[in-house]
Amino acid sequence: MKPHDSSEDLATIVASGASRPMRKWVFLTIGTALVGGGVFYFMTPDKKGAKQADYVTEEAKTGRISLIVTAAGNLAPTNQIIVGSELSGTAKEVMVDTNDQVKKGDTLAKLDTSKLDQQTERSRAALLAAKARVSQAEATLAETRAALARQEELLKISGGKTPSRATMETSRATVSRAQADLESAQATVTGAEAEVRSFESDLAKTVIRSPVDGIVLSRSIEVGQTVAASFTAPTLFTIAEDLKKMELLVNVSEADIGRIEAGQTATFSVDAWPARNYTAKVKKVAFGAVGTGTTASSGSSSGNASASSVVTYSTELEVANEDLSLRPGMTATVDIAIVDKPDILVVPNAALRFDPVAATAIGKPDATKVTLVQSLSPGGGRRWRGTPPPKAGSADSAPKVWTLKNGEPSAINVTPGITDGRLTEISGGNLTAGTPLIISIKPPKPE
Repeated sequence: MKPHDSSEDLATIVASGASRPMRKWVFLTIGTALVGGGVFYFMTPDKKGAKQADYVTEEAKTGRISLIVTAAGNLAPTNQIIVGSELSGTAKEVMVDTNDQVKKGDTLAKLDTSKLDQQTERSRAALLAAKARVSQAEATLAETRAALARQEELLKISGGKTPSRATMETSRATVSRAQADLESAQATVTGAEAEVRSFESDLAKTVIRSPVDGIVLSRSIEVGQTVAASFTAPTLFTIAEDLKKMELLVNVSEADIGRIEAGQTATFSVDAWPARNYTAKVKKVAFGAVGTGTTASSGSSSGNASASSVVTYSTELEVANEDLSLRPGMTATVDIAIVDKPDILVVPNAALRFDPVAATAIGKPDATKVTLVQSLSPGGGRRWRGTPPPKAGSADSAPKVWTLKNGEPSAINVTPGITDGRLTEISGGNLTAGTPLIISIKPPKPE
């Protein structure tokens, strides 16, 4: 006799056309068993195939966090003077060359003065003639005044009878004309003196002198060259007042300009001395934008690119150049320290990201499996079993790090501060330096 097979009974019942209530009861029983089995599989922790978790730790420590903004720019003298000429003429002498040290008042070049000398002599002669006319006018005025005085005395003695009224009026008019002639001659002298001073001033300007103490950076004049001064003075020399103090002009993007302020320190390097670092200090941050540029940013996965405008702002830094190793025009790459906190408690960023529940689930044999119940649950079963997400504002959502106590993760609430992308400042909480913090977990190998 064959053993009784319940599956055959079930098939027989179905095949024999059992009643509809009976078939419904059979299918309900089967479905309940399947769902119950799935729930049991989903909720039951894995008891085999995994070893005790192997946690990777790193100690909290006292360290330093520095945040920097990188920009590029060029070096320039603190005070750069453009020396030109107000006069047109021909260069007669050039006394200096590039890199020459000059003092204030030193002669840089001289223009030919032959034409000006002649004009000056003519103006001086005109001045002498004008002064002679003044002397002549003064004598005439004195003569007419004396004649008028005699006639007035005679008129007084004669009791008003002589000289006649017409004669007296003529004498008075003569005195007035003599006075006017004198004033005219004096005005001519004033004009002649001004003309002489003008020509003498032009003569002085034919000698090009240094306005400051400094170094000649460039020279654009040669002996015999014609200097044409029209509406603007031509540039003959460029002088840096003091190359021991220079300025570094950089353009900072709008994304970083809000964190730049006067007094911040910076370091930079130049191509001429790649192994050397120079120091600088932020002197001024411009409010006006320097201009806009265009940068390409990736669009979609298909490779399309879109253009976006970048606004930059000029920032001026002070640079000490005592050894004169830096030169105007050099390109520099600058790192401006916007935050520098030494001797602070820091932890690796991985410690703040560590989640013991999610980490423990890594490496479980069923971690990548999706059961029927998981597929039907919200999120497709991607959440770890038995771990509902913390509500916002709850204690579980507060920043924390984890340490090991008796081989199990234990949370420590902390208050994070600034971060440089690798380390984060801990500005509050119960964490102390030297505490080992869990940063990751090594997935256990199945037995």
